Amino acid sequence: MSGQRSQQWYAGDDRNAYIHRAWMRRGLPGHAFDGRPHVAIANTASALTPCNAHLDEVARAVENGIWEAGGVPLNLPVVSLGETQVRPTAMLWRNMAAMSTEEMLRANPIDGVVLLGGCDKTIPALLMAAASVDLPAVVVPGGPMLTGTFRGQPLGCGTDVWRLSEEVRAGTLTQREFAASESSMIRSRGHCNTMGTASTMALVTEALGMSLPGIAGTPAPDSRLLELSHATGRLVIGMIAEGRRPSEVITRGSFLNAIVTLAAIGGSTNAVVHLLAIAGRLGVDLNLDDFDRTGAGVPLLVDLLPAGRHLMDDLYRAGGLLAVLREVRDLLDPEALTVDGTPLTDHLDDARIFDEDVIRPRERPLLEDAGIAVLRGNLAPHGAVIKPAAASPELLRHRGRALVFDSVEDARARLNDPALDVDETSVLVLRGCGPRGYPGMPEVANLPLPPKLLARGVRDMVRICDGRMSGTAYGTVVLHVAPEAAAGGPLGLVRTGDPIVLDVEARRLDVDLPAGELAARSPSSAAAEAYAKPSRGWERLYVDHVMQADTGADMDFLLGASGDKVARESH
Repeated sequence: MSGQRSQQWYAGDDRNAYIHRAWMRRGLPGHAFDGRPHVAIANTASALTPCNAHLDEVARAVENGIWEAGGVPLNLPVVSLGETQVRPTAMLWRNMAAMSTEEMLRANPIDGVVLLGGCDKTIPALLMAAASVDLPAVVVPGGPMLTGTFRGQPLGCGTDVWRLSEEVRAGTLTQREFAASESSMIRSRGHCNTMGTASTMALVTEALGMSLPGIAGTPAPDSRLLELSHATGRLVIGMIAEGRRPSEVITRGSFLNAIVTLAAIGGSTNAVVHLLAIAGRLGVDLNLDDFDRTGAGVPLLVDLLPAGRHLMDDLYRAGGLLAVLREVRDLLDPEALTVDGTPLTDHLDDARIFDEDVIRPRERPLLEDAGIAVLRGNLAPHGAVIKPAAASPELLRHRGRALVFDSVEDARARLNDPALDVDETSVLVLRGCGPRGYPGMPEVANLPLPPKLLARGVRDMVRICDGRMSGTAYGTVVLHVAPEAAAGGPLGLVRTGDPIVLDVEARRLDVDLPAGELAARSPSSAAAEAYAKPSRGWERLYVDHVMQADTGADMDFLLGASGDKVARESH
């Protein structure tokens, strides 16, 4: 193992090698520097990222596996983003987390890395970083929480927050009852137990080949997560010995497998922007239309909130991701590899469905066609997305009058007004929530419904936004409209009363106006006034350089990779 990258720091008798070794000799024996691999554990544990707070324990299991296999484990805390905690939105810092992790992986004397993530943006950021450095890398997902119950009923975190809060606004649930459910919502360590972005990205990462097959979806409190974490520590040493890097594991076929998986599990639309961003780092040809083409005709097999009934620990006991993928094996690329060097499809032979209420057999799907739909039209020239599995079927083809909100604050100020001119056929349009406009593309697109409609039993309406929606949310919501209003997109030209036409089957999103009339309009000054105008810091850098949702909302200067080479010494 004398060719290890870490030996560029530690080998030799000169002053610099002495410095590098000596400052690490705080318990490490001399033979730790004899050429054995040094492995970073990029750890997003943080008390302010509640879903990742247990990752220090997971890291210890990984460390044990690395030691056992003859390596040297090194804990590397990296930027952690708590989806429920940080303002204005965790997405604002996904690219920063990726950039800082990339720089630390490149700058330090390591030969490979184990990536510990869980909460929504942590796994995408880690994968983006690993792709740009291209050292041997493997993900350990932190796992979902166990299901909590309230008054005998299971609670889906996130999804039931949206549902119960709407019931309060409708007057069918008291504020006291709503507050009482709070302590039941989060039962244990781990990320959201619905098919939100955290669960989606963990499962999609395994489909990409970037985690140990069978680990994704293992509940955070389950002892088997620690066992598999230990095994991952052992695995990474073999990956380093064989030189197996992300650029070898993640191919276009891997991304297409991930898209099939996204449809079959009813995954979050947020996976679209994350997968596009990861592909951009690797230089893999992937675009928005690939999600529609590859996802078309893929059945929804996982009956799990928000598109179904069950929760993540149910999916695990029912057979997990491998059981799902076995049902759609014919749709998967048989040559796409996993981190262990074998094709993903080789791991499906022994997979079984143990509960067909949770994982449906191929011949009895929850939905025949569950892929993310990509819409285009004069409202979304560069595309928008919708998740039909989470929408109301009767609204997937709809015409209605626009009710336009120029900012989140504008929506919050007016939606509760009993005099608001709105009915169930109206189309709620929210702009100024894209990458530049907010900034950071927040999860605000699933606007709450007006109370006067809730009181009449209305529970869904067509909503259109240049922002995102939580993966735990549901509804007929058109997302990621590109270009966003703040980047000059036509969403900034729409006015209240304009006729909006949504036709998901035809993949269209249009405002039914003559082209000349729309082009002659000036963008909304009220919306422009609300757009982000940062003067310094990361926000300024972000607004100046972030790209649009249809390419993954990465920074223009972070596309591609710089590899792991560092030319100059530090002393």
